[in-house]
Amino acid sequence: MNDERKLLFEIDGRLPSIRYSFPLALQHLVAMIVGCVTPAIIISTVAGLDGGSRILLIQSSLVCAAVSTLLQLFGLTRFCGSRLPVIMGVSFAYLSTMQSIAGSFGIAEIFGAQIAGGIVAVVIGIYAKRLQKLFPPLITGTVVFTIGLSLYPTAISYMAGGSGNASFGSWQNWLVSIFTLITVTVLNHFGKGMLKLSSILLGIAAGYLLSFFFGMVDISAVSEAGFFSLPELAPFGIRFEFSSTLAISVLFAINAVQAIGDMSATTVGAMNREPTGDELRGGIIGFGISNILSALFGGLPNATYSQNVGIVSSTKVVNRKVLAVTAGMLLFAGLVPKFSALLTTIPQCVLGGATVSVFASIAMTGMKLVAMQPMSYRNTSIVGLSAALGMGVSQVSESLSRFPEWVTMVFASSPVVLATLVAIILNLILPKEEKS
Repeated sequence: MNDERKLLFEIDGRLPSIRYSFPLALQHLVAMIVGCVTPAIIISTVAGLDGGSRILLIQSSLVCAAVSTLLQLFGLTRFCGSRLPVIMGVSFAYLSTMQSIAGSFGIAEIFGAQIAGGIVAVVIGIYAKRLQKLFPPLITGTVVFTIGLSLYPTAISYMAGGSGNASFGSWQNWLVSIFTLITVTVLNHFGKGMLKLSSILLGIAAGYLLSFFFGMVDISAVSEAGFFSLPELAPFGIRFEFSSTLAISVLFAINAVQAIGDMSATTVGAMNREPTGDELRGGIIGFGISNILSALFGGLPNATYSQNVGIVSSTKVVNRKVLAVTAGMLLFAGLVPKFSALLTTIPQCVLGGATVSVFASIAMTGMKLVAMQPMSYRNTSIVGLSAALGMGVSQVSESLSRFPEWVTMVFASSPVVLATLVAIILNLILPKEEKS
């Protein structure tokens, strides 16, 4: 192995030559960029933003994801940033709750709740080791499983064309969405290397091309968009609303624990060691600080990206400067309004066909975590009751109609909050089974 290639496996090594670093940086980008921009596209639709505001939301989310990644890679102080090779991006974990907030109140309430959630994450970072025991794999798996389930209606609605769309449920929408899904599935199971890794991106490209022939694509927004634009301070406003803040704060606590898992998977899988206490603390505090900054500049909530953790673990490439190139690509994309405008032209049926497999993967990741634990009566009770109450109440939200409105918002807008609380409480109070 030559000296240039050896640099890839040194966390503090200088950036290797472009022929080694660029393909690896691009690999990280294609694995996460769809997941980073899709929540922004969905939320902008739910919130009823105009074309310019939709472009700005996507821009802001990309720029803030880039800045959050750089903060984690290099840190602000020894207490802020893990300095581990991780990628940050907008998380689907917040999506169903953000949809409810945007629909019931407005997008400004999302950013107010995000600031509060960031503060919660900072507190968790300070006491990371003590609070981690509240989220063993059984609880984390239950929560992740419920997150996946909660996103299925969004995917199906988008596959049919998106609620409110005049062509909702048409055969054209279903044809395009199923074609997109088939393309993603084929590439996922039969593709190799970059084809497999970029299956969702290529599936969207294929679905986009087909939808273009059906007259579903309007590219007028691209010609109207500018070539360069800097983020703005509080472009959508910031408002605090109690129920929204409480719901998002619970999700931030969950994602803080997920970040601990992702950082541990990175060091164990790629560096053959456990993360240090300083790395975990700095990572979670950095997660909180970066989300507060993101909220101030109109970027949606971000979290560590598990798919990029998987890339680092499989390739063993831990050079932080290689991942910084990925962050640079994200930053460049976010500063170019024409790129963000192009993303807004993707028909909803294409997004639905591509993301349904992502949401299925999230649910199955949760199931894998659950299945790692003994399927005792105690554990099955925790998982079953948590998922049943979380999903059941959210599906029949009128069951809480006689309670104050904030109760409905917190516990019925998304199944994740109620499922999390039930799982934690049951895990604490149900007697542990004695080992024979």
